Amino acid sequence: MKFLIDEDLPRSVGNLLQRHGHEAVDIRDTILRGANDAEVAEYAHKHKLCLLSGDVGFADIRNYPPGKYWGIIVLRLPARATSSIILSLLSNFLLQADIVNDIRGKLAILEFGRVRIRRE
Repeated sequence: MKFLIDEDLPRSVGNLLQRHGHEAVDIRDTILRGANDAEVAEYAHKHKLCLLSGDVGFADIRNYPPGKYWGIIVLRLPARATSSIILSLLSNFLLQADIVNDIRGKLAILEFGRVRIRRE
């Protein structure tokens, strides 16, 4: 699977994704560094990338209907989440290969202790 990592997540997320056998593009390494949410989402769509973000705005299905995208994964994080907390949450999710590999057209909201999956 191919992911687009939003700039609100640590760069180490890319290494974690690669260790789990996925490809990763960090938005900070594209021309869209600092772009607004709509531009980031459009880039993910155009390049067939699953968007991975800590921005809960991407969980609004009125603005970002999951069926339009190759997947959207939003991490709901505590206010002062450290990189290790973020990596732990994401690592636990990546171990659920059946969900990860079937994320196209869906929104996954990751929280500690649960994963919510929404379709359009």
